[in-house]
Amino acid sequence: MRVDIYRRAEHDDIFSYLAVPEGKIIPEEVTNTDWQLEVRASEVADDAEILPDYHIEQPHQQIAAKGYAITGLKDM
Repeated sequence: MRVDIYRRAEHDDIFSYLAVPEGKIIPEEVTNTDWQLEVRASEVADDAEILPDYHIEQPHQQIAAKGYAITGLKDM
């Protein structure tokens, strides 16, 4: 699967990340924040359980459930 990765600034110079299937728009429930494009068309392996560079766990499951996958800030 290919995804577009967006980022937004959090506190203490930390960023959270949002992965959206390539070419899809950011879902409405997250458009009220300042997401900026980080990477376009990033390849995610079919068996990926985590995207370590973006602190996103279970990207495929999150995308299937919500239409996007987001950083778990508890791990940062």
